[in-house]
Amino acid sequence: MLGLFSCEPNESTEVTEDPKVAKLKLPDGFRAEHIYSPGDMDQGSWVAMTFDDKNRLITADQYGFLYRLEIPEIGSESLEPKIERLIVGNVQAPEVGMGYAQGLLYAFNSLYVMVNHNGNETFKESTGLYRIQDLDGDDQYETVTTIKLFSGRPGEHGPHSIKLSPDGQSLYMVAGNHVDVPEFEKYRVPPVWEEDNLFPLIKDPRGHANEREAPGGWVAKFDPEGKEFELISVGYRNPFDIAFNEAGDLFTYDSDMEWDFGMPWYRPTRICHVTSGSEYGWRTGNSKWSPLYPDNLPAVLNIGQGSPTNVMFGTGANFPEKYQKALYAFDWSFGIIYAVDLQPNGATYEATAEEFISGTALPLTDGIIGPDGAMYFMTGGRRLESDLYRVYYEGEASPSQNTLTAEDLPAANKLRRQIEEYHSSEAGPEGLDLAWENLDHEDRFVQFAARVALEHQPFASWKAKAVSEQNPVKKTQAIIALARHSPKGVSDLLLNSLMEIDYSALAEGPKQDFLRAVELVLARQGNPSAAVKSKLVAYLDGNFPANENNLDRELAKLLVYLEADDAVEKTLALLANAKDDPDYQKTFTSSSDLIMRNPQYGMDIANMLANVPPAQQTYLATVLGGAKAGWSDEAREEYFTWIQDAFKYKGGRSYVGFIDRARKMALEEVPASEFDKYNELSGAALLTSNGNDLVASDIHPEGPGRRWTVEEALPLVSDLSGRDFVRGKAMYAATLCQSCHTMQGEGGIIGPDLTQLGTRFTPKDILTATIEPSETISEQYAATILELKDGSSVVGRLTDENEENYYVSQNPFAPDQIRTVAKANVISKKISEVSTMLPGMINSLNEEELKDLMAYLISSGNPDHEVFKDGTLSMNE
Repeated sequence: MLGLFSCEPNESTEVTEDPKVAKLKLPDGFRAEHIYSPGDMDQGSWVAMTFDDKNRLITADQYGFLYRLEIPEIGSESLEPKIERLIVGNVQAPEVGMGYAQGLLYAFNSLYVMVNHNGNETFKESTGLYRIQDLDGDDQYETVTTIKLFSGRPGEHGPHSIKLSPDGQSLYMVAGNHVDVPEFEKYRVPPVWEEDNLFPLIKDPRGHANEREAPGGWVAKFDPEGKEFELISVGYRNPFDIAFNEAGDLFTYDSDMEWDFGMPWYRPTRICHVTSGSEYGWRTGNSKWSPLYPDNLPAVLNIGQGSPTNVMFGTGANFPEKYQKALYAFDWSFGIIYAVDLQPNGATYEATAEEFISGTALPLTDGIIGPDGAMYFMTGGRRLESDLYRVYYEGEASPSQNTLTAEDLPAANKLRRQIEEYHSSEAGPEGLDLAWENLDHEDRFVQFAARVALEHQPFASWKAKAVSEQNPVKKTQAIIALARHSPKGVSDLLLNSLMEIDYSALAEGPKQDFLRAVELVLARQGNPSAAVKSKLVAYLDGNFPANENNLDRELAKLLVYLEADDAVEKTLALLANAKDDPDYQKTFTSSSDLIMRNPQYGMDIANMLANVPPAQQTYLATVLGGAKAGWSDEAREEYFTWIQDAFKYKGGRSYVGFIDRARKMALEEVPASEFDKYNELSGAALLTSNGNDLVASDIHPEGPGRRWTVEEALPLVSDLSGRDFVRGKAMYAATLCQSCHTMQGEGGIIGPDLTQLGTRFTPKDILTATIEPSETISEQYAATILELKDGSSVVGRLTDENEENYYVSQNPFAPDQIRTVAKANVISKKISEVSTMLPGMINSLNEEELKDLMAYLISSGNPDHEVFKDGTLSMNE
């Protein structure tokens, strides 16, 4: 609990603005309108939208019907839309003729619907892409055509959005990592994907996506009838949407597993340039590829933590020019619409971002630029309260005079597109020369496109050329291609060819690529002959350690896999003192800026940031967990001592489980007679039976909890006699009250002292302040929002200020960590209308646990209080 029980009487304030609009942060000159709340009419939680050819908005309830809306014009006296539920085909409610959609697109006189659902008696259609049409002209959809069904484990990681191609002749779709790649007619991505990682595999300790294999989420192109599909790009976790810019380049906003935060394989949510044949390296568990690997592409921009949903460009918006050009990326978790500025840079783009719109409790789902030039967006999903908004610019905004076309792009971008014309098995042999010429191109996106083009050429036409190539960069790239396509039995040939390269003469980037090429050969081919293995160990060993984190990761992984004699010893020496690179995968949004934006995720982030695990050390420790040889008694003592110490860190929900699995892997190589010793040394006693959590030293809620309301909770406190003091105190700690509040001289100091709480407030006051903390906020403990010139914002408790700076505490679990914000960078400062005490902190408690907590609060922590004695005790409001 981040409590903010106000010490001041409630003051009534006149509400002059819709609170759903008042909570939005908008750029200057923009105005927001709240159009509709579908939950008010029991119409579900909306997650997808599209406009039809009559400028009507069509929306989808995630777990129900489609709806069609006629929306009043901007400036209308009444914003109430005209709404109809679409009854598709010959069905009667509660049957759904078409719905359960996570993607909608009106195109080709049809509505394309992406369904995520297991067919049942309510709605017979299962996960797939459908086309519904009005063929009899009665303005109702009666014809349903199945375009393609999808297998796997659909749902929120299933197939999502559909978009029209820039030329208006075809369609594109995007799917998450729980959908199998169907058999397609064409492949721009060579269909030879594998896991391709020698890192000791640890699947998600809590079971998420553990059965999912390469290539993860994907993007495909198809014709309006769905007769021909072409795979465009792979390697994503769960992008919900895709969007084309004016020049025809495609982008998406992808996520990562937030439970992995703090782990070295965690990748922030990111904007990706979806190029032909591209791979973005998602793999299950800890096997996600580094963005530095040459066989996948890096993000254009790392955003930070969040849950990506919609992406769209501002094309057609009646906005100032920079906002017409922007890519808008929606984050569901933290309620932020980012405006991303993409400027052509070589074969791809460089990106900067700002917060365009944000608000607390704003679970953004989908958005679109309407025919009136306004932005429409929705909130909802997972049956949350859903709202439809419209945002428009009040000033004069002329159409952009600087349309970006393919002709305006840099030479490298044009070259990439030229090479991509050979991303087809039907491409002519002239593609081989063009590809080979560019395997050493300085632009990574051109180089990547060249290798993919090479892989589309007949294997026999370039195999010998790859092995005999003398240019070290071209050879590395060509052997990456060979490793992906060669039959078994050629590891000696490929490795000997690679070892002709003078590794020490390479720059850091080519060294990284070289080590990845070695890994791919070993991963695909297995161990080489004994002689070549010894030669390879000697070749690599002299370069380890490299004293560069990313190279040391790869060298440690390879040498431990190859069972080099001193690999464990050298890796342990690095493990002891390795430091993280502060700029590695640097993000636009700081995690600390997100703590106070979301009641569900904010406390998890705060807990993590208070004691973040050392990523480089964790990577090396995981490598050592898979070591089969090279252990001495001293090495084991050092390693398992590190493991026990690692449990003091606070990473994401899966952190403890990942460390435990590395621990258990290493224990498999311990002699049976020594197992108990090292099992104890490595912290076995600290762990629960499944190894996913630390054993609690106190009482934790048994639940089952519920989403408590004041109305439901108030009757429970009418009689609080005979309560359990010990359990009440335990619930006080378990709901995190103790982290922020002082009671009887113990606890945190960032919220008010609660020692006199029971003497000053009624049970109803206490329940209201706990369940609805934003109802009344004491100024002494309110959060401050600082809006910065770069478009971002800083949210936290303002602890001090002087002429030059503001000083802000953002983490309730580490209140002494103060962020300094220069006043020169601040454009506005305001008090947040949302309490820094997050709602829902008591939702894990059952009725008896809630009663004990309330008794403890009312008693002010006094075990002799009458609430802990038998007998009827009436509590007045």
